[in-house]
Amino acid sequence: MPNNFNQQIIDEFRANRGQVGGPFEGARLLLLTTVGARTGAMHTTPLGYLPDGDRLLVIASAGGAPSHPSWYHNLRANPQVTVEDGIFTYQAKAVVLEGEERDRLFARAVETDPGWGRYQESSGRVLPVVALLPIDAGPPAGPLGDALITIHDAFRRELALIRREVAASGPRVAAQLRVTCLTMCQGLHVHHSHEDAGMFPALEGRYPELAEVMARLRAEHEVVARLLGELKALLADDDVAPEDLRAGVDRLTRELEAHLDYEEEQLVPLLN
Repeated sequence: MPNNFNQQIIDEFRANRGQVGGPFEGARLLLLTTVGARTGAMHTTPLGYLPDGDRLLVIASAGGAPSHPSWYHNLRANPQVTVEDGIFTYQAKAVVLEGEERDRLFARAVETDPGWGRYQESSGRVLPVVALLPIDAGPPAGPLGDALITIHDAFRRELALIRREVAASGPRVAAQLRVTCLTMCQGLHVHHSHEDAGMFPALEGRYPELAEVMARLRAEHEVVARLLGELKALLADDDVAPEDLRAGVDRLTRELEAHLDYEEEQLVPLLN
């Protein structure tokens, strides 16, 4: 893509917390900043990505061009990169996947979007698959209440993306969509576990008058945990229908969004 087109996407992405229009509207998009292999200069490139547990996957397709893209050469020379997902910005280690792992994950990507396969065919090369592993993705900086909202917004956006992806799925649920949903489930479980073990007891000790609020928040955590369990049970069924998965995601979304709104209303002023 021409550099000016890339820059338009980058500017829109940063101005709208990861949301862009045009051909990439509603797509999973990140900004990858690499160090130039020859120049040492910083280069930022918008890329599509796939969730994969505690890492993100990007594919060096270059739109089906016969040569690997510049960002790929850069990270081979210097694997420490910067990732912007619209909510968080963090350092990551880029690992080029090889052999069976690369082939398996590329096949999973093609099942989700056959365009990856077409890019590989037209390029005449094996498209590299790169895993981005966070190396400093701690809590957001700034006031604790604002950090909590940032974390919540990441879950809100992920659920919106998943709902869109489920709605666009075919007659069966693709492997990548299962992984995406399970990644979100695990992240939400970890977040609530940390709140239950750390933030909630600390607030209760300082603000005894929050007893009813904390009881409600814990009860809502239990409801969300039950819905996460139901969602994971659906995903364990090889024959789950997309409409059943969509219904499960919708139930979780309704409960979670109400919970997040209430938690922010009650706790953010105190945390800040």
